[in-house]
Amino acid sequence: QVQLVESGGGLVQPGGSLRLSCAASGFTLGDYTIGWFRQAPGKEREGVSCISTFYGSTYYADSVKGRFTISRDNAKNTVYLQMNSLKPEDTAVYYCATAALYMVVTRLLHWDEMEYWGKGTPVTVSS
Repeated sequence: QVQLVESGGGLVQPGGSLRLSCAASGFTLGDYTIGWFRQAPGKEREGVSCISTFYGSTYYADSVKGRFTISRDNAKNTVYLQMNSLKPEDTAVYYCATAALYMVVTRLLHWDEMEYWGKGTPVTVSS
């Protein structure tokens, strides 16, 4: 059974850091492009970052470039999102998702291009 489980969210002060994890079971994470998305209350789900299968190329939304870093540990079947210099506007539920099997990407994907989703982990940036 394909399953993605996000963890690592929480409450953090502006300027702080969090590391989100996306653990996969039932499939080999390295065979998939993985994306991180977020959805704030009343807003559309938006792409934050993705890491391509095979080449490991990474892509970021302009709003998080230089602050967030996506990485993967194939041995642990896990993808991470390191978030630094957090801002109140980063407050959202963060989701990880897979693209189609073996799909190599050259850009940040849109949410409707993804196949499997986790249930999300909430991030609140507030003083």
